[in-house]
Parts: sequence; structure tokens; C-alpha cells
Amino acid sequence: MRYLLKLTLLLGVLVFATSCTKTITKDQVKTVVRISQRNEPSDLDAGTASLPDDYFIIRALSEGLVVPSSKEQATQAAAAINWSHSTDEKIWTFHLRPNAKWSNGDPVTSYDFVESYRRVLTPATLARKVELLFPVKNAQKYMKGEIRDFAEVGFSAPDPLTLIVILDNPMPEFLMYASSGIWIPVHMSTVNQWGKQWTKPEHFVGNGPYLLKKWIPGQKIVVEKNPNYHGAEKIRVSELEFIRFDDSDAEERSFRSGGVDVTMSTPVSKIAVYKKERPLEIHRSILAETRFLAFNIHKYPLNDPRVRVAISLALDRDKLVSDVLKGGQQSTQTIVPEALWRTAQSSSFALPLQQQRERDLARAKRLLADSGYPNGSNFPTLELSSWTNISLLEAIQATLKKDLGITVTLSVREARVHINDVHSGNYSIALMTIIPEVADPLAVLENFSTNASNNYLHFSDPVFDETIAKARTVNNLDTRLNMLKDAENRLLNLAPLAPLYVNTQNWLMQTHVKGWYQDPLWTRSYLDLDLSN
Repeated sequence: MRYLLKLTLLLGVLVFATSCTKTITKDQVKTVVRISQRNEPSDLDAGTASLPDDYFIIRALSEGLVVPSSKEQATQAAAAINWSHSTDEKIWTFHLRPNAKWSNGDPVTSYDFVESYRRVLTPATLARKVELLFPVKNAQKYMKGEIRDFAEVGFSAPDPLTLIVILDNPMPEFLMYASSGIWIPVHMSTVNQWGKQWTKPEHFVGNGPYLLKKWIPGQKIVVEKNPNYHGAEKIRVSELEFIRFDDSDAEERSFRSGGVDVTMSTPVSKIAVYKKERPLEIHRSILAETRFLAFNIHKYPLNDPRVRVAISLALDRDKLVSDVLKGGQQSTQTIVPEALWRTAQSSSFALPLQQQRERDLARAKRLLADSGYPNGSNFPTLELSSWTNISLLEAIQATLKKDLGITVTLSVREARVHINDVHSGNYSIALMTIIPEVADPLAVLENFSTNASNNYLHFSDPVFDETIAKARTVNNLDTRLNMLKDAENRLLNLAPLAPLYVNTQNWLMQTHVKGWYQDPLWTRSYLDLDLSN
């Protein structure tokens, strides 16, 4: 009898458990990808951001008319479902998705885009990437105050789902510009209500695939799937964590322990180890990013171009790349990566010969002596600063001391502090990087125009400015690229900078992460991200 009672109770428990069991689908399982974040964003405002690190997170939270594509085509539909252009490619018409919503439920309209672009072109906004809107008719004139009526700028919204963009000149590559970060709209009523506080998690409103859930300064930023996103059903990863790391060694330790899924870099000492022992976890990409030394041309003795050229000629770029960096970087004497010229040129265009700047130590010593410092005698001690890579700085320091008799001290500071110091003129020689938003040589060179918002070097040359201005208006591709090459050569001859190398990214990724996409311009998309198993 006692046995039958136990059996009855057991069968009852099994029936109850079976009735309560539900099939768990993949969509119901919380999936998280943890991504290394090297630099803390100043904010998450698409209109004022300047670093790729900022846009890594912004692109998870918001999207523009079109986005860079991981497929064969250069761009793909985003907030705009389709578009067309006039025969001369000066007038572009975008049709927005009728089901697109902001994360607070408001509909995404063409008026949101027009007002966002008005804000970017308002000087008080201090938009660092504003030049990317200058192809639009009268955009630059409005920003400079030459016209005051925004209706004269080439943006219009005839109805809530139609945006018309009129350009100053025909521009077949316009979609590349429209996919850049500064073309991402903001929710203007939220910006107006909260001011600079609008990017806090409790206030943020975006139109992208994820919502801003948490921001712990100096530690991590967490975003979660946005149920109001027009393609929410296609987003397979429910949460992204951007975890702050100070260096590649800390990243790599966390990666090995399972604390992070995707790193920003790999320690130089570990690259060969991973390639041999864990080849499926290490990846390498050539970037359209040039790293260079910036000279404070307003500071003695760097105000003498002979000194700047001497330092540049003394650098052994090939040795820096092969013996110090060891990550597949490519030495260069030019500021525009060769890949950008190839991307921009037509099949009939023959790129003119570049002016080579081989290492020429004898000439470097003569120039230094001619400027009053034979063998570095009486040359003042200068500071060489950076936000990264102390071993590179040490190698440059040793070269300048050994070969020119020049003494430099070293300083490494947080990226945003470093950039602010350069912008304010609080530096002597600084390691800098330039990463264009679009695959266009103009997007690199225009940063050195006198009034460019990203002209951190405060370089100014009327001939250079005039060449860049003319290149913006030229319709013939061959003529345009020749003019841009002339501008680059003039920049290199005046030597406010010394190009060093075209950068690479060597990063680690757990093998269960699928669909990761980042292009050579540091532009990311999380739309295809998934986890196996």
C-alpha cells in the first residue's frame, strides 16, 4: 500500500512537471556578445561625435538613411527603404520606411532628418565631421553664415516619408557620404528637452537596432535589443556589452578567461602564438588609417620647416613596421592610403607618380645643421606624445637621439585628452591618426584645410585651401583626383606632419561569434551578428 502511494505521488509529480514544461526557442534565450571598447565616448551624439570608438556604439543605437554593407554593394537600405537620383546625380530622393519608429514609439520622419542636419550645420553645435555634409547645396555657406535661411540649403521634406537632397555638383559616390556617421539623425525633441544630458540611458532615444540600457563610465556600456526597430525580428543577439580596457594585454587576458568575445587588438608578443596555436581566433585587416607624427608648427623650433623635414627624413619607417609594430602594417610616405586612390579612380585614370620620401639621414643632418643645430647641438628637448604604443614612441625616441642628437621625452595619455591637447596646441610632436569616414581621398585631405573643424594641427596654406575647394566642384573624375594629388604633395612638402604607416587591426574573436562586420574605415554593423550553438 505504501509502495502504491509513493508510485501515485511520483506519477503525479511527473505529470505536473510535463504539463509545465515549454519548448524554449532560440529567440527566447538571452544572447550576449561582449566587445572590447578602448576609449570612453565623450557622448553618444551622432552630430558631435568624432572618434570611431564613439560611432561603434552610436551605430548600435541609431541608423541613417543608408548604412555600409557587408555584402557586395557599397551601401544597403536602412531608415530609407529605397532611393533614386536625377540623371545628372545632383538630386537624390529617399523614401523612408513607413513602419520605422524611434525607440520611444514616435514615427521616424523626413522632418527628423532635416532638423538633425540643420543642427549639425549650426556653428554652435561644434560638429567635428560637418564637412561630410558640404556636398549638399549651400550647406557650407549656411555653416559659415553666408546665408541665414535654411530653406536655401539642399534639404527638403515634401511629406513625412520623403527626403530630397540637392547637391552642389553631380556626385556618383554620394551614398558613401550619406552612410557616414554624421548623417545619422537624432530625436530633436529629446535633444531640446535634455540638452547635453540627452545621451544618458534614462533619456536616450534612437532609431537603431538596440537601446541604451546602461552606461557605467570607465567600465562598460550595455545595449539591448530595441523592440521598436523596423527589423527587430532579424536581430539575433539580444544584448551587446562594450567593456572598457586600457590596453591589449588586459584585453587578451580577459579573452583567454572568457570575459570578452571580441577584442580591439592583440599584444604584439602574442600574435605569433595565436597564429600558431589558436589560428581560428586571431584575425587581421588592413585599414584605411594612416598614422603620422604631427608637428606643432607654431612652436619653436618646429616652426622651421627644415627641422620638420629633417625629423621626417631620419625616420626608418620600414624598420618601425617590421621590428617594432610586427602586425602587418605598411610603411608610407603619404597621408592618403593607396587603397583610397584605387577605390576612387576610374579604370582609365593613371595615378601620377608619388613624390617619394625615402629615409635620407645625410640630408636630414644637413637640414638640421642649416637650421642651426649641427648634430643636434643646442636643440631644445621636446615632448613626443601619444595615446597608445609606448614601444613605437621609444623606437622613434632612440632614432632621433642616435642619428640626429635630438632628445625627446615621452608621454602617453588617454585618447580624448591627447586629441584635446593637440587641438589646443599643448604639444610638440604627437602621434596622430586619420581615419576617413568615406573611401574618398578628399575625406582625408580636407581635414587640413584652414577652417576644417578637424584641423587639429591648425595648418593653413592658401594654395592648399584653393586646391581642395576647386576639387569639390570638379565633375571630371580624372581632373579631380589629379587636383587632390597636387594638394597632398603640397601638404607633404610643407611638412606639418610626417606619415609613418598604414595601420592594421589584429584582433581576437571567440569562434562562436558569427556575422561580425567592420570595414577598413572602422565602420561597424551589428545587423548580421549571431552566436553559434
